[in-house]
Amino acid sequence: MGDFFERIVDLEVSAADAGAAAERMLEWMAARGWVLRETSAEGVYTRGVTEGFVAGPAGAEIADDWGADWISGPVAVVLGRRAHHPGQGEVEPSGAVCPSCRATTVIIDYPQAWEADPVVWQPFSEAVEEWERTGAGAVRCGRCATVSPVTDWAWTDGYALGALSFDFWGWPPLSDAFVAEFVARLGHRIEHHSGKA
Repeated sequence: MGDFFERIVDLEVSAADAGAAAERMLEWMAARGWVLRETSAEGVYTRGVTEGFVAGPAGAEIADDWGADWISGPVAVVLGRRAHHPGQGEVEPSGAVCPSCRATTVIIDYPQAWEADPVVWQPFSEAVEEWERTGAGAVRCGRCATVSPVTDWAWTDGYALGALSFDFWGWPPLSDAFVAEFVARLGHRIEHHSGKA
C-alpha cells in the first residue's frame, strides 16, 4: 500500500541548519492554515519518517482543486542527508553533469539499458554514501578529471541530494505560485518532483 507524493528538496541547507529551516517553513505554512501543527501517521510512506503534519483548512489554496471532498494527506518533514528519488522506487539517475566542464556522464543508457552501469555508477554511489555519512563526498569527472563535491553535480531525472525535504502525501498537484513562494521563503535552490511509494 502506498500513495502519490510531491516533494520539495532543499539542495543547499546544511544538516546542522536543516531543523531550523524546517521549523521556519512549518511556522509559515501553519500561519497560513495550509498545515496544522497536529501530526498523523496515516498516509505517510516516507522512509524513516513515521508522522507528518496534517493538512490545514486552507490547504486547498496551494494545490489544484480536486473538489471539496478531497482530503490531502500529511506533510512529512525529512531531516538528514539523503538521496531523494522521484518516480517509484529508488532508481539511479540516468546521468550526472560535471560542475566544472558540464560534460554528462551517462549512468543508465536508455533505451539500450534499463539499469545503471555498475562501473559508471560506483564512484557516484560511493561519494553519495560518504556524503550521507560525513557531509563530504567527491567524484572525479571522466572527461576533465576535476574532482568535485558530489553535491555540486547536476542530476537528471529529478534525483536530488539534500538534508531537508518536505513530502506532500496524497495532495493534488501543488500550484506553481505556491512552489515559487516556498522557494523564495526557503532562500535555497530546490528540486521539485513527484512519485509514488
